[in-house]
Amino acid sequence: MAMNVSSACFSVFSCKKPNRIRAVASEDFATTAALKIDTEDKLKLGGSELKVTKLGIGAWSWGDTSYWNNFQWDDQKLKAAKAAFNKSLDCGITFFDTAEVYGSPLALGAENSETLLGRFIKERENDNPGEEVVVATKFAALPWRFGRQSVISALKDSLNRLGLSSVDLYQLHWPGIWGNEGYIDGLGDAVEQGLVKAVGVSNYSEKRLRDAYERLKKRGIPLASNQVNYSLIYRLPEQNGVKAACDELGVTLIAYCPIAQGALTGKYKPENPPSGPRGQIYTPDFLTKLQPLLIRIKEIGGNYGKTPTQVVLNWLIAQENVVPIPGAKNAAQAEEFAGALGWRLSNEEVDELRSLASEISPVTGFPVEKL
Repeated sequence: MAMNVSSACFSVFSCKKPNRIRAVASEDFATTAALKIDTEDKLKLGGSELKVTKLGIGAWSWGDTSYWNNFQWDDQKLKAAKAAFNKSLDCGITFFDTAEVYGSPLALGAENSETLLGRFIKERENDNPGEEVVVATKFAALPWRFGRQSVISALKDSLNRLGLSSVDLYQLHWPGIWGNEGYIDGLGDAVEQGLVKAVGVSNYSEKRLRDAYERLKKRGIPLASNQVNYSLIYRLPEQNGVKAACDELGVTLIAYCPIAQGALTGKYKPENPPSGPRGQIYTPDFLTKLQPLLIRIKEIGGNYGKTPTQVVLNWLIAQENVVPIPGAKNAAQAEEFAGALGWRLSNEEVDELRSLASEISPVTGFPVEKL
């Protein structure tokens, strides 16, 4: 996803080897001071035993030619994605989210995101044996997939692409048109067969979330997460009961598109909208209405020595029980994302930004949220 580091006064981490990160923070979240951040202070994913860093990295754009990368994938973009992976780990971010449908072997020049992530892990392992990498991937609920075995078969294909014997988190990417009970049973089977450490869903409504939670609970298996579209300007999870249900049930909300596909970074202006499909969503008219919020985000960030991107990611982290997973295309973006950790907006700033954002009509989300 896009990022903005245009102002020299903003601090983006100087990342060293993972275990500890230094960030600009405040003792009472009102004044700035240096603070050591121990990246072992992780978040337990729902009721599972899996612990993840409080911010992860999304790999949607890796290998993609259908939505990202201006419909092109080449060696330069490959090297940049690998650099993003390595820089994330250097900064202490160990949680990576991919999916079987990210990237496509059918598109000219594209590569599968799982394949790339697996390759990056293997190459990193050569120089850093035993280094932790937490991998999450997803099952696509395609209409022709039926029953619990389809989940296991798809998972094994994902493991082959990743070059792993198991993954940490396996998620249903979206609810199926039919067969959802079988898919949930497949998640339970994956846990019992030792193929995954934890299981989750994605784009699930409150009702579907509760149904999945109860079905797994009968087998003694916790539903660890629900991955949904959530950002300062897309707060549907707050409005449709999903966030409240996650908090009630002890299910972690993983926030995809946490910087609104770059719209919240301040990089885009009405006269300079994003290219490709994003330009159809974040139009000049929408970006015009967004400017007052972006100006205030930048002002608040200036008080902390933080970029707008770091402010809006921190806003999500401040909601509690939320793990944002911005997409990193290059090392600079990954390093900037790490700067969202180790400090916190004040409660007054959190409320002020929500209030300002409420004046902006949200864009249309992923239709499967309403299945």
